[in-house]
Amino acid sequence: MRHTEIMNSFRSLAAALALMGTAQVAQAGCGAAPEPCAIDTGTYHISLPDGPPKGAIMFLHGYGGTGNASLRPDGWAGRALARGYAVIGPDGTEMAGRNGRRWSFHPDFPQDRDEVGFLMAVRDDAAKRFDLDAGQMVLGGFSIGGSMTHYAACAAPDAFAAYVPVAGAFWRPDPATCAGPVRLLHTHGWRDTTVPLEGRVLRGADLNDPQAVAQGDVFHAMRLWRQVNGCVQLRADRFVTEGPFLRRAWDRCTPGTALEFALFEGGHRVPDGWIDMALDWREGL
Repeated sequence: MRHTEIMNSFRSLAAALALMGTAQVAQAGCGAAPEPCAIDTGTYHISLPDGPPKGAIMFLHGYGGTGNASLRPDGWAGRALARGYAVIGPDGTEMAGRNGRRWSFHPDFPQDRDEVGFLMAVRDDAAKRFDLDAGQMVLGGFSIGGSMTHYAACAAPDAFAAYVPVAGAFWRPDPATCAGPVRLLHTHGWRDTTVPLEGRVLRGADLNDPQAVAQGDVFHAMRLWRQVNGCVQLRADRFVTEGPFLRRAWDRCTPGTALEFALFEGGHRVPDGWIDMALDWREGL
């Protein structure tokens, strides 16, 4: 298949996901400046809390989204700011003929840029500009942004202090292994039909179709992370069954790692209470 055909096919598949709309008002620029922060390989948006930041979370938007839209103050970002965290929204690459942006994460499709390198450059630039601790920064993302978070964690586990993807994981074919162990909390909706827990085929009749493009199985991703983190048991060591999240945690793993899986009742969204759960988890590591 020619390059243009591959790209057009992937754009059509991704558009069908409808992962995130773009009709949102810009909320964040480059700190006090209204324009986004610019580096050689792209742009990002950042909002700072009142007073010295106690940390920072970088969050990757879904398909068709933008960095500033992902930081709207009436969502999770407002709560993170209230807790004293800086929030950073990198911009994915532009899509020809369409509004919004995307991430080049799928291993079988041409890459628009070195996304992991871009995220690390955003990390370093934001740390320098706004006096943040690059070594303690957390990376998260929603939907395809969640998938990008998994791929970044797999390729460069030490690039961020922890990873908190939501509603997006690896795509088929899943990685055979990853570069090293991580601290990762994956959150997913029990009734998600856009990115189901088991994944879904987006092109082709079924998984036997050689031209099939399919999302991965979240349970398979968690199994891979257990292997990479050196967890000694298949089953979880701790369970939480009260509150809005059902949580499973694996503790008997490589020292310094962390692995947890949180389910909530709803569908394809960043759930209420997610940021408090994620930051409490990060602060407790």
